[in-house]
Amino acid sequence: MNTMRAALHDSYGPPDVLYVGTVPVPKLQRGQVLVRVHATSVNAGELYTRAGRARLVTGRTFPKRTGIDFAGEVAEVDPTITGLRTGARVWGVLPRTFGSAAEFVAVRPRNLSYAPENLGLVEAASLPVGTTALTAFRKARLDAGQRLLVRGGSGGVGSIAVQLGKALGAHVTALAGTRSLDLVRELGADEAHSYATTGPSDLGRFDVILDTVGTELRSFRRLLAPGGRMVSIAVDLDHIAMSLGYLLASTVHGRGRVRFFSGNPQHDLLAELAGYVERGAIRPVVDTVHPLAEIATAHRALEAGGVRGKHVIQVV
Repeated sequence: MNTMRAALHDSYGPPDVLYVGTVPVPKLQRGQVLVRVHATSVNAGELYTRAGRARLVTGRTFPKRTGIDFAGEVAEVDPTITGLRTGARVWGVLPRTFGSAAEFVAVRPRNLSYAPENLGLVEAASLPVGTTALTAFRKARLDAGQRLLVRGGSGGVGSIAVQLGKALGAHVTALAGTRSLDLVRELGADEAHSYATTGPSDLGRFDVILDTVGTELRSFRRLLAPGGRMVSIAVDLDHIAMSLGYLLASTVHGRGRVRFFSGNPQHDLLAELAGYVERGAIRPVVDTVHPLAEIATAHRALEAGGVRGKHVIQVV
């Protein structure tokens, strides 16, 4: 097979610019693995770039691809690689690029690990984003007995962060939409509050805050207990310059630095996440499974908000 199906867009714009076209199957380079993708998921960063909000970085060469994470089977292995066999079930994240919403991806072994043995690959595709929560809690030095607040507790990262925080022994408070409060409690939240009725002034103090929303950072930062740490994985897309400026200023001034990062997980982190899943500490939360042909629908649904877990794109 020389060609494959892939999600593409020929311009920046709303979800409707996405379509499924045909592109060449990646040519395996030295030190790479070719993976047949069973499923991927939709992440907020893909919405941002598809809409053209990062065009100064992504440029104007089209068509462009979408998709960051993947779960699938090894289709081909470069002879220089040992320890991976054809047919192995794997999951991973592309290294700071897009293109996993396709039938095949070519990656280096450091960008994948074996997928959890107790999950199907479609469900597994909802979880590689959990490496973001793992990294965030390491940066924040989350420890047993500490008070953790997760903003966006029912989203793709937030639903995993709630479970991981509980597994690490923290007292977990989650903020989520009203219809998702039962879900975050089922995931392990000790307390669950609705955004609609609970603001920062209604909450107590926290040792660690994980922000997946990007707004009101100043107000939530004030909730940090002495020595508290706040990690944000999002910025306010309506006020990008102001949001980034505040994050930068917080590293220098005031109590409680707000740390910001974008993930680029590699093998060890993906393998650690698989371990949590296989031990039952983390389970997938899938909002909807969409076929590749309906990727525009999946983007539209994530943009609409109110997501419960992940929108997964089934390729195979």
